[in-house]
Amino acid sequence: MPLKPSSPASRRAAPNHLSPQGIRPLWVVMLASFWIATVCNLALWRTLARLPDLSTNQVLTISVALALVIGLATTGLISLLAWRWTLKPVIILFCISAALGAYFMQAYNIVIDKTMMVNTLQTDVRETRDLLNWRLLATVLVLGVLPSVLLWRQAIRMQRPVRQALANLTAVLVSTALLVLVVMLFFQSIASVMRNHTHVRYLMNPLNSFYALGAVAAKPFLRDESALLPLGEDAKLGASYAAQTKPPLLLLVLGETARSANFSLNGYNRPTNPRLSQENVVSQRNAWACGTSTAASVPCMFSHFGREDYDNRPANYEGVLDVLQRAGLAVLWIDNQSGCKGVCDRVPNVNTSQLQVPELCTKGECFDEVMLQGLDERIAALPAERRAKGVVVAMHQMGSHGPAYFKRSPQALKKFLPECTTNALQSCSTSELVNAYDNTIVYTDHLLGSAIQWLKGKEAQAAPALLYVSDHGESLGENNLYLHGMPYSIAPDVQKQVPWITWLSPTFEQRTRITADCLRKKIDDRISHDNYFHSVLGLMNVQTQVYKAGMDVYAGCAKP
Repeated sequence: MPLKPSSPASRRAAPNHLSPQGIRPLWVVMLASFWIATVCNLALWRTLARLPDLSTNQVLTISVALALVIGLATTGLISLLAWRWTLKPVIILFCISAALGAYFMQAYNIVIDKTMMVNTLQTDVRETRDLLNWRLLATVLVLGVLPSVLLWRQAIRMQRPVRQALANLTAVLVSTALLVLVVMLFFQSIASVMRNHTHVRYLMNPLNSFYALGAVAAKPFLRDESALLPLGEDAKLGASYAAQTKPPLLLLVLGETARSANFSLNGYNRPTNPRLSQENVVSQRNAWACGTSTAASVPCMFSHFGREDYDNRPANYEGVLDVLQRAGLAVLWIDNQSGCKGVCDRVPNVNTSQLQVPELCTKGECFDEVMLQGLDERIAALPAERRAKGVVVAMHQMGSHGPAYFKRSPQALKKFLPECTTNALQSCSTSELVNAYDNTIVYTDHLLGSAIQWLKGKEAQAAPALLYVSDHGESLGENNLYLHGMPYSIAPDVQKQVPWITWLSPTFEQRTRITADCLRKKIDDRISHDNYFHSVLGLMNVQTQVYKAGMDVYAGCAKP
């Protein structure tokens, strides 16, 4: 028997969410929001469950409260953009962002704050490639792509513009009111956790990412980022240059992700520094970084501002390399990393990605030794009148950059085996992970040893010296935490304590009257990146009002 077409009345009686024209936008927004608030926040639920001062009931209560907070906040944000041509793209953006955040927080136990967002925005192709693996792909497919595909195939019934605007406004107001109500009902529990465990606030996915992105975007409104003020305009060379026969040659090696605790020079129980231990070097054992990421530490350590003042600086200023160059010295920056973060923009510089050295480079990535290749020619290309006064060469390492530690050391120098050979660090044993990382320290030792030998070859015509300092440290699974970039106030010491190693040739000691024997008496004194700017100026005897002798690590050992 043929079916009769439904009557107009029966079609009008059908529920709205079953209408052939699609479901209402609010249902889609709510479903997406609470998918994100629950499934995409496994890292948050895991962290709450592990807090030692919470009972099971407290964990459940706070988890429900935070799920509601995240869900309602996400509902309100998406509702602002719930229009015909924007709703689906916005929800997909939220889902993919939440999936990516969920993977990295779950896999490496990191948090996402402003510093981590800056790291993300400054990540280059090489660093991105090192982060890719099948676990990341699977997580994004399940948590982000799958719901996005289901959403894209779903018909959504939009209303006329005025009615849709009213519906969106209502959704925003109601979700905001409910959000306030939830916070008020659970205020004591939420406030206690946020106060005692501040890292929890950076786990609320994807609100953490969007808040951090907003904070980064707001920086130009807080400080004119386009303006750069001069520094040390009075800079001049000191008395040691008056009758010099051998100009100073200072090699500044900027380490990457090297933690002080894994240097045998600092008491580590594995022989990670076989070459440096044979040289007359001094290793400061109590040196601390300005930040826990390259983006935070490098601009800070080359600045005259200390860590406490750097983020709140009134304006952007030139750095120590500019002051050295202004004093008349030849300055060169060689980068084997993702860039100098602005500190080398006004001095001659070269990036190793431009080099073609087959035995040291592959697919645009080079071992750190490549920075020593052709170094004489690069220095010779600097202005002769500056070279006659003195030369400062800064080398920015790839160093121990993770998570693909195994890529940072050549096969011939892999002293500790077996090592972790994947960027999915959780799939490796602790010993394999530490082996891979320690091999990067052995390679850094090899680089520094080779650099010292190169410097020794220059003693006939120069007074050479070397200063090696890392930008920050690294977590290797302690307390299930990996990599770096944690907010400074809650970051573990291994992310903040860095190696600071000095080598002075006899001619440099004679020139500056600074001796290694004197420095060894001070190896346990607490120093930090705050001292770097002034110490470099002091080593090169550059006089300027911005130099502070009290911040110069070497000033106390300079005999009158």
